[in-house]
Amino acid sequence: MARAPLLQLSDISLTFGGGPVFDGLSLVVQPGDRVALVGRNGSGKSTLMKVMAGLVEPDRGTRVVPPGISVGYMEQDPDLSGFPTLGDYAASGLAEGEAYRVAMVAEGLKFNPETPVATASGGERRRAALAKLLAEAPELMLLDEPTNHLDIQAIEWLERELSETRTAFVLISHDRAFLRALTKATLWIDRGEVRRREAGFDGFEEWRETVWAEEDEARHKLDRKIKAEAKWAVEGISARRKRNMGRVRALQALRQERASQIRRQGTAALDLDSGPVSGKRVIEATGLSKVFGDKVIVKGFSLRVQRGDRVAFVGPNGVGKTTILKMLTGELAPDAGSVTLGTNLEIAVFDQTRAQLDPEASLWENLTGDPLMRVSGSSDQVMVRGNPRHVVAYLKDFLFDERQARAPVKSLSGGEKARLLLAKLMAKPSNLLILDEPTNDLDVETLDLLQDTLGEYDGTVLLVSHDRDFIDRVATATVALEGGGRATVYPGGWSDYAAQRVAPAAEGAATPARGAAAPSPAAAAPAAPAPKAERKGLSFTERKRLDDLPGVIERLEAEIAKLTEFLSDPDLFHQEPVKFRKATEALTERQEALARAEEDWLELAERA
Repeated sequence: MARAPLLQLSDISLTFGGGPVFDGLSLVVQPGDRVALVGRNGSGKSTLMKVMAGLVEPDRGTRVVPPGISVGYMEQDPDLSGFPTLGDYAASGLAEGEAYRVAMVAEGLKFNPETPVATASGGERRRAALAKLLAEAPELMLLDEPTNHLDIQAIEWLERELSETRTAFVLISHDRAFLRALTKATLWIDRGEVRRREAGFDGFEEWRETVWAEEDEARHKLDRKIKAEAKWAVEGISARRKRNMGRVRALQALRQERASQIRRQGTAALDLDSGPVSGKRVIEATGLSKVFGDKVIVKGFSLRVQRGDRVAFVGPNGVGKTTILKMLTGELAPDAGSVTLGTNLEIAVFDQTRAQLDPEASLWENLTGDPLMRVSGSSDQVMVRGNPRHVVAYLKDFLFDERQARAPVKSLSGGEKARLLLAKLMAKPSNLLILDEPTNDLDVETLDLLQDTLGEYDGTVLLVSHDRDFIDRVATATVALEGGGRATVYPGGWSDYAAQRVAPAAEGAATPARGAAAPSPAAAAPAAPAPKAERKGLSFTERKRLDDLPGVIERLEAEIAKLTEFLSDPDLFHQEPVKFRKATEALTERQEALARAEEDWLELAERA
């Protein structure tokens, strides 16, 4: 016998700010559903979830929840007013004697229920909201970005909890690994329409591209039909004096249909200018130690970062990842040890606190007021990688419209603030990027673009992130901070680190030496790796590298050909000595990179 649905929305329509968010939307959530709710930033995911929770009343349509069914909602910005501590808020919906549930969840999420609400950070407030929902255990959980502000250990704990629960849930998240592990159905919001696919997030991108390709083909056929009918309407039919008015009305209907189609939102125009080439050695850190009070951040840590490295820093919240970044860039002095920065460095920083954005100022003012972006004598242009751009045109590159340009930054969503900060960062040339939690709040498409942009970036990247998939896609080395001053360098991304961390324990070997660094992160290795003969196949990062190498080799060969042609001019050395020197250095650099890429491809292809 079929079970009654937990939640049903029928013919929902909702309008905000003059434009429809949804029109005629219907969906059903069944017992046991594990649903990914996906879509671009601004597509209405959080709004739809609030409609599902009964917090937003639609203009038209019905919401039905059967009697006795409870629906719980974890919002991004919970209202904790009236509660003295986070624990009081989290336990507020529980019966007397059930407060122990909050303590159990708090241990997994790693937050202190005794923390006063007045002093709690935004991340602590969100964890309290998540703890409240999990402790209440409703029949249907609505989770809006539950992994934001959680470290990887807490995300893995939450992943295990949700994988073992029998409770149905609908989940919004940008964390691909989290979505792939948990979901069995996908709701996709695209231009006010919701499509459902009876499969989890894995494979969503292929499904989306198929839908869009079919849509483009249908639009192309409609355009051809309109063109043919319009030609008939102009020329008429030679055998008849009167035109077929039914056919004219049909042409008008076709034109209205075409006009009513909503164009897909474009993608942000992410681009990085690596600026001048830095020295081969970017950072040399030796014996770093840092203590705050009784807390040891790091002890005896050494690291060498070379040009082109992508180094990810992972570990629990509060372990000191941002502190180490600040020491490595010279912003903060270590208690012991030394940091030597390479030559010709131009550093750009993506700050997780968004401190570079003035929340009270408009988007326009945040860009034009930046001394590094200001165009002398102009109030409506900004300097973007050496070229003046109108501020609105540049904002449109990052998917902001003209109306938003004069709006205060505090009115933006988390994803929009992240895009605005990327706009500021990418306007300036740099050869060392410091990315502290860049993935928070960004949608999947923008994360894809950011990953591709970093892949084409000639500079060096230091990255802090709790997004395991993003680390796997970007990092060439991972520094794991595990508390107590311990920091270890592992080659590869998150999956490689996780495999190397587990392998020694599984084989009874010693754990890697703490705080020691190999000559380069890319060559770092644990002290007691598993025997090479026992390793089968390629890791995720290695497979990705093997797939990417043909394109890298092709690009390097093309650049070498151009540089060789440029240097073939016999008068270049005498007439343009600076250009000759820079071109010669660039040629040598690319020839070395090509040799390394070819060696990597041969090794990986043989192992594959």
